[in-house]
Amino acid sequence: MQFWKYQGAGNDFIMVDQRERQWLTRADTDRVAFLCDRHFGVGADGLILLQLREGFDFEMIYFNSDGRESTMCGNGGRCIVAFAHQLGIIRDQCRFLAIDGEHAARITETTRALAPGEIWVELHMQDVRRVETSGDAYVLNTGSPHYVRFAEHLEQLDMVREGRAVRYSEAFEKEGINVNIAAPLPEGFDIRTYERGVEDETLACGTGITAAAIAWQLRQNLPARGQRVEVSPIRARGGTLSVNFVARPDGSFSDIWLCGPARRVFSGEI
Repeated sequence: MQFWKYQGAGNDFIMVDQRERQWLTRADTDRVAFLCDRHFGVGADGLILLQLREGFDFEMIYFNSDGRESTMCGNGGRCIVAFAHQLGIIRDQCRFLAIDGEHAARITETTRALAPGEIWVELHMQDVRRVETSGDAYVLNTGSPHYVRFAEHLEQLDMVREGRAVRYSEAFEKEGINVNIAAPLPEGFDIRTYERGVEDETLACGTGITAAAIAWQLRQNLPARGQRVEVSPIRARGGTLSVNFVARPDGSFSDIWLCGPARRVFSGEI
């Protein structure tokens, strides 16, 4: 099986092109987990299948590193757009289907500094209609469920311990939740994330960064006038991303875009 390895802000994924041959199915949990294993397989935070789907440029099927199909992955979505561009399926815009529905994406030029081989990918995320609070935290779904809390001195946190305490708490143990802790900056914020399914801290999480950007807007009690808001920079441990959206007076958020670099790392056969 041929594969490609991509990363977006340090979130790394195995990409498999299934347009002509089905290498893996949703039932191949053990095989996907083996491929994602960093000691015995290729190694990745997750694995993504690119498949044909009528009415769309392609379909994205995403698995966490535990081998189980999971909810939407924002950085994975940006990486599969870069992969589709590499394969010649798309040019600078596309529409694809993921587990949470249709997504649009675009590859654009940017004034931000990019590393060699990186391209700038902007991914349209699903609307967020409701944000709940849990103590001093925000709970919302941006394609995947997220818990967001703001704190200081992120570098001093034991993120695995902090993440597991929330993820396996009575409120969230059954379905699981991704845990994000962010530290405010004069502009934007730093963020660390513990991801369910990976069950560890990852270098970045696209849906988590999106959730934190929305929580940041609410935390500042900024008026929602239906105008576009950009939150940048958002500095994860693996790189810097930005999020922009329209904050609605009814408390919902629409036209949400997750933006940042994506890069092909290597390819091979296994």
